[in-house]
Amino acid sequence: MNAAMNLPFDSADLNEEQEAFRQAAREFALKELAPNAARWDEESKFPREALAKGGELGFCGLYTDEAFGGLGLKRLDSAIVFEELAAVDPSTSAFFSIHNMATWLVASFAQDPVRQHWGPLLASGEKLASYCLTEPGAGSDAASLKTRAVRDGDEYVLDGSKAFISGAGSTDLLVVMARTGEDGARGISAFAVPADAAGITYGRKEDKLGWNSQPTRGITFEGVRIPAGNLLGKEGEGFKLAMKALDGGRINIAACSLGAAQGALDAARRYMGERRQFGKKLADFQALQFKLADMATQLVAARQMVHTAARKLDAGARDATVWCAMAKRFATDAGFSICDEALQIHGGYGYIREYPIERLLRDSRVHRILEGTNEVMRMIIARHLLSTDEELR
Repeated sequence: MNAAMNLPFDSADLNEEQEAFRQAAREFALKELAPNAARWDEESKFPREALAKGGELGFCGLYTDEAFGGLGLKRLDSAIVFEELAAVDPSTSAFFSIHNMATWLVASFAQDPVRQHWGPLLASGEKLASYCLTEPGAGSDAASLKTRAVRDGDEYVLDGSKAFISGAGSTDLLVVMARTGEDGARGISAFAVPADAAGITYGRKEDKLGWNSQPTRGITFEGVRIPAGNLLGKEGEGFKLAMKALDGGRINIAACSLGAAQGALDAARRYMGERRQFGKKLADFQALQFKLADMATQLVAARQMVHTAARKLDAGARDATVWCAMAKRFATDAGFSICDEALQIHGGYGYIREYPIERLLRDSRVHRILEGTNEVMRMIIARHLLSTDEELR
C-alpha cells in the first residue's frame, strides 16, 4: 500500500519538511485509521480517542499559530496531511479539517482570554470544536441566516437554530455565526460558545449516506447567554470571518477528495493485478488500462489545482478566493468520479463492504455539497470573471 500511494506524487515537488509531514500522516492513517475506519462507519462511532492521538501529532491545529499550541503550517502543508489521512478514512479526515477551521478562527480572532484558554485545548485535540454556519433556511445563502445574538449588558443572548453541524453533541466548543445587526452579510457576527451552555439542545443524530464516523445534528439555541468577550473579531465581521475560514476549508475538503481518490485508485490498481477474467488479469485489458490512466490523470490535475490554490492562499493573493473555489469544485467532482470508476473496475465486489471502495465513494459524495456547493463555487468563479479584467494566472 505504501508503494502504491507514491505514484502520483513527484517527491521533488515537496520539500523535506513537507515529506516528513506526509510520512507522519501516512503512518498515523495506517496505524490508527485503517484498522478501524470500516467499523466506525458501520457503528456510526465518533473516534474521539483517535482524534486525540492525532492531536498529539499536531493534526488538530495544523495551521493554527504556534503561540496557541498549533503547528503554524502553511495551507499547502496542511492539505498534504489531510490528503494522506483521507486516503484511508475520508470521514475522519474531514472532521480533522472542520476542527482545524474552527480552531484557527478561535486562535486568530478571539479576544485574548478566550483564545489563551481555548486555543491550546483545541490545537492539542484535548477539546474539539464544531463550525456552526448552516441553518434550516440558510444553506447556500448563508448571508440570510436568522440565528440572533442580542447584546444584554456584558453578555450576548443567542436564539435560533443551526442544521447539519458536524460533531454536534460530541464537541466542546461551537463557533457560531449569528445576526447582531441588519439583514445581509454585514449584520452577522461570530461567537465562541461552550457546547454545554444552558439553553443549547441538540437534535437527533442524522442517518447519513456517508461520513458516519462523525455525528451530524441540528442545534437549537434558546436564551443562551455567553460573555460579550466571546465575540470573535468585531460585531458585523462574522460573515467575513466565515468566508475567510471557508477559503481554507475548501482547500481542506478538496484535499480530502484527493485522498479518497488516491485510496480508490490504489485499490483499483491492486485489484486489476489480482483479479482474472477470460483467462487473464484485468490489468491486461486495454480498456481498463485506459480507464486507470484517465483516473490517474484526473487525480494529478486536481492535486496540482489544489496545491496552486493553497499557495495562493498562503501568499495572500488577491484572487485566492476564486482559486480556492475552482480547486474545490474541480477536486471534489474529480475525486467522486475516480471513486466511482474504481468501484466499476471492482464490479460487484466494489459494491459490497468487504472492500473499502463503497465507503470511499459514500464519504466523498458530500464533499460536492459542503463548504459551499459546487454550484456556488461556479457562481464565485463566474462573478470573478465577469467583474474584473484580471487574468487567472
